[in-house]
Amino acid sequence: MMAQPKPVQKEKIYLSAPHMGGREQFYVQRAFDENWIAPLGPNVDEFEATVAQYSGLGHAAAMSSGTAALHLAVKLLGLEQGDTVFCSSFTFAASANPIVYDGGVPVFIDAEPESWNMSPSALEAAFEAAKQSGKMPKGVVVANIYGQSARFDVLKEICSRYNTPIIEDAAESLGASYKGQKSGSFGKLSIFSFNGNKMITTSGGGMLVSNDGEAIQKARYLSTQARQPAAHYEHTDIGYNYRLSNVLAGIGIGQMEVLDERVKQRRQVFNWYTQKLADKPIDWMPEVEGGYSTRWLTACTFKTAAQRDAVMNLLAEHNVESRPLWKPLHMQPVFADCAYFTHGETSLCSDLFDRGLCLPSSSFLTEDDIDFITSLIKKAL
Repeated sequence: MMAQPKPVQKEKIYLSAPHMGGREQFYVQRAFDENWIAPLGPNVDEFEATVAQYSGLGHAAAMSSGTAALHLAVKLLGLEQGDTVFCSSFTFAASANPIVYDGGVPVFIDAEPESWNMSPSALEAAFEAAKQSGKMPKGVVVANIYGQSARFDVLKEICSRYNTPIIEDAAESLGASYKGQKSGSFGKLSIFSFNGNKMITTSGGGMLVSNDGEAIQKARYLSTQARQPAAHYEHTDIGYNYRLSNVLAGIGIGQMEVLDERVKQRRQVFNWYTQKLADKPIDWMPEVEGGYSTRWLTACTFKTAAQRDAVMNLLAEHNVESRPLWKPLHMQPVFADCAYFTHGETSLCSDLFDRGLCLPSSSFLTEDDIDFITSLIKKAL
C-alpha cells in the first residue's frame, strides 16, 4: 500500500472568522462624512429597521452586545431577586449570566436529540416540578444552538399552558428559520449577537427584537442610562450604557446585505464535510424537521471521547482551530447549585459535550480548505 501524503502546513484556519461583504466601509465612511460618530445616529436607525424587517418583526433596538440585549430582555419580564428562569443548559454562559445579574436563579433544561436544542419533555418536567413547589418561573430562555432554531411550536405550546413568556436567544441563528418563520421571531422578546465569530458581525454588538413596541421603547430608555426627558440629567431608574455605536452599526448594515449569501456558504461548508467524511464514524448535528439551519458551526460527535480528542489534537498540530461542543451550563462550577432537568434518564447534552466537536466553518472556506481539514480527520481516525 502506498504511503499517504503528509498534509501540508498552512496558515491558521480559524473556527469562525469574520467575512466582510464589501459595502461595510461605505456605511462606516458615511458616519464619518456626516460626523455621526456619537453613539446613536442614522446608521443605528437603518440597522434596526433592516434587522426587524428581515426577522418579520415590528421593532428592534441595537445594543453593545447580545448579552446586553438579553439582560434587558430579562429585566423587561419583571425579574426580581430570587425569581427563577428556565434556561437551556447546552449553550454558552452568556445565555444564563444575565439571569443572575439582578438576583435571578437559572434552572437548566436538557437538549433533545432531534435538534440539540431545548427538550420539550425536560421543559414539561421542570414546569411540573415548579407547579408542585408553588414557585413558577418568570420566563424561559431558549437558546438556538449552532445556527438551528429550536422546535418552538412545541415549546410555545408548553409555555402558553403555564402562562410563561419565552425569550429567544437567537445569538447563533440569525438567518435560520423554522416551519417558514424566521429565527428571532418566536419569543416575546428575542436577541441576536453580532460578535466577531457570528453569522454577521459589527465587531461587537447585539440586537433586541420584538413585536412589543412598548418593550423595545423601554429597552432603549434603559440602555441609554435611563435619562428622563429634561433639560438637565434626571434619573428615576437605574440605567445602562448598552447602545450600539453609529459607526459599528454601519458595519452591520453592510453585513445584512450579504447575510443570505453567508448562510448558503456555511451550509456548503457543512455539505463538503459530510460528503468527504461519509465513510467515517461521525454523526453530524441533525437538521430539525421543518427547520433551515444556517450551519453557523459544523458540529458533530464521534463514537468516543478519545476519537474526538485525537482529531482535535491533530488539527491543532496543523494550525487548524476546532473546539469541543458547549460544556453544559449545569456542569459549570459557577452554576453547580442550580437545578437541572434531563431529557430522559441520562443527560443528553452532557454526552454531546463528551464526544462532540465544532469544525472550522467560516463562510469563505474553500473546498481545498475542507480537503485539507478532512485529510487530517481521516488520519486521526
